[in-house]
Amino acid sequence: MDAIETLKKDLQEGRIDAARLVELVASLQRQLQNALQQLQAAQQRIAELEKQLPNSTKPKVAEPFSMRAEEKRQEARGKKSPKGKRRGRRGRFKTQDKIAQAQRTEAVFPEGVPPDACQLSHVRPLWRLEDGRAVLIAYHIYRGPNNQYGKIPGVLGRSEFGLEIVVALAQLVYVVGLSFDKACLVLNFFQNLKLSKAQADALLRQLARHWQNEFETLCTLLANSLVVHADETSWSLSSVWAFLSEKARVLFFGVHKDADTLKQILDPATFTGIVISDDAAVYANFTASQKCWAHLLRKAIKLTLQDPDNAAYRAFTDRLVDIYRAAGRVQRDGRLSDAGRTRKVVALDDEIFDLCAPTWFAELPPQQGLVHDFRLLVQEIMRLALAKQLFTFVTAEPVEQPNGATHPVAGTNNEAERTLRSPAEARKTGRTSKTYAGARRQTILTSVLESLRLYLPIFTLSSVLAEIQRWTARGRSCFTDLLKKLKIERPQRSVLDQLLPHPGG
Repeated sequence: MDAIETLKKDLQEGRIDAARLVELVASLQRQLQNALQQLQAAQQRIAELEKQLPNSTKPKVAEPFSMRAEEKRQEARGKKSPKGKRRGRRGRFKTQDKIAQAQRTEAVFPEGVPPDACQLSHVRPLWRLEDGRAVLIAYHIYRGPNNQYGKIPGVLGRSEFGLEIVVALAQLVYVVGLSFDKACLVLNFFQNLKLSKAQADALLRQLARHWQNEFETLCTLLANSLVVHADETSWSLSSVWAFLSEKARVLFFGVHKDADTLKQILDPATFTGIVISDDAAVYANFTASQKCWAHLLRKAIKLTLQDPDNAAYRAFTDRLVDIYRAAGRVQRDGRLSDAGRTRKVVALDDEIFDLCAPTWFAELPPQQGLVHDFRLLVQEIMRLALAKQLFTFVTAEPVEQPNGATHPVAGTNNEAERTLRSPAEARKTGRTSKTYAGARRQTILTSVLESLRLYLPIFTLSSVLAEIQRWTARGRSCFTDLLKKLKIERPQRSVLDQLLPHPGG
């Protein structure tokens, strides 16, 4: 702009003649013409390149464009969708139709009442699993003189499916990790049981309500355990948190992974057992802790893979692995007394100090990259060693499960990580619950089924059903039996209602 103003001023004052002005205008016209030609060539080249690009350059459609979605949009605009002729039977089967399809009938009399003193009350069709196949049985329910009714064994409320079907469905969905659709396909293929997705949802909801008290008992047993493995990972709703002890295996779906949540599940102020976990800050306030060696070793091994030519990283990793293996040998050495193991742990702490001290004491300026990661790892190991959280597993006594199995205390948190592997994979593929009601149901069913592994010598469908039937006969579960044996009272407040309240209440 300054050059143009100067040109105007020179022209007004007569310092530029007309010939010079004409020459300047012609030069500018030539430059403009060249610029226009270059712009036109560039636009043509861009158009040619756009034709070669895939369709990803086209604007994406955010809304679904299936036939069903279009019909819903048309209905919203007031257009009635054409009613097609429905094929096949629709609606609910009548009870009489189900009874007519039953393979056999069974009479059920009130307990302790002679059959001659009873009269038929009603007939109830019920699907059961027998010899690996679904069988429809018509139960003839008889009523006694004092209005007593016969009770069908192994059935929840007024359900049309036996308890063995509901438990198998819960195992397939929440432990194996199948979707509702796939679980129904499995039952149809192997047991010849036709079950809809809505029926499966209703059955699991009913079983979760039935087992809620057992879940609360498991939470109390967890808070009074000797050793607890704890780990958490993100989920569709907040996070999923796993707590595995020798008395209970409790998983919370859809909860926050913060100190307030942990306090309600496993209060650091009152829990006196050993907590095996990673080095997250939320686990920092427990009295006795064992930090996961697998996390530390993986960090060290990663350094050697990122910089294979660094001899210092390789020597540090090899020595750290040797110390961990030596700690495992000390734990397994049956010749050592408690005092002997304590002396060995002191020696192991000294080895950790000798390994980390050169880097820990070095006053090095702030650095970046792998050197910085190495310093952080050394500082973490030294901090855990000074807090006595590296070799707690060496001197801890083995723990016994209710089924009689005895296991030494682990130096890693791998068991909790393996437990969360399936929920993590379900999160990545979008197969998790999207509501807190579903998270609450999954919390109850997964925890009860996984905890039963600790109480049964053999974990199969038949053994689980036999145990559940004993609960009905005795009026209490094996979890409650252990709670009474330990003389522990269950708290009045519900942990589940605190963390995952009922929807709308």
